[in-house]
Amino acid sequence: MIRVGLVDDQAMVRVGLKMILESEADIEVCGEAADGSEAVALVAQSRPEVVLMDIRMPGMDGLTATRAVLAAHPDVRVVILTTFDDDEYVYEALRAGASGFLLKSADGDTLVNAVRIVAAGEALLAPEVTRRVIEKFAAGFSLPGSAGAAAPGEDPDAHVPTAEAIGDLSEREVEVLLLMARGFSNQEIASELFVSNTTVKTHVSHILTKLGVRDRVQAVVEAYNSGIVIPRP
Repeated sequence: MIRVGLVDDQAMVRVGLKMILESEADIEVCGEAADGSEAVALVAQSRPEVVLMDIRMPGMDGLTATRAVLAAHPDVRVVILTTFDDDEYVYEALRAGASGFLLKSADGDTLVNAVRIVAAGEALLAPEVTRRVIEKFAAGFSLPGSAGAAAPGEDPDAHVPTAEAIGDLSEREVEVLLLMARGFSNQEIASELFVSNTTVKTHVSHILTKLGVRDRVQAVVEAYNSGIVIPRP
């Protein structure tokens, strides 16, 4: 069973999400919260694997809650619920370690698939949600701890440039990274390249290690920063 926590200040939104998720045999909603403070308590008490987190809530907002949750429970996967008018908050959520985004207008199948993808350890990179976010995010700055960003107190000019990190990737790893940037899951990449899912997982692991990033979202940001993926106008 995939244990899911729901965080949204609108009760009707939580009711709708819960009805969709609990219609699936492999998913259970283990708790709900109406603001960030309740979300932090929920995670501590119920230990969900995945948290669907709204951003704009009274009291502690979703961004602050995401930081607090992941600082205390780094194994929890947080998915941000967004409406596309929250861009600046979403960029900060990426920096805080969120595993991806989900539109509040998403249909039931998309919601269920998103929960399963994130629970399996992948970042949610649905093209219709993240293309705009990642392109704008990548244009402004690199992520802390990523191959293109200097660590606190470090001379930025002394840091290894992103392009050099990308250059360490093999031709096949670049292919995999490009498909990741298009929002492909591991299974979809395997089908596209005619290889096994296990092979794709190995390539993804090598990509993350070589780029010095923690997950697929940050890897895709580096793909944009390096210029191997060109933002669409």
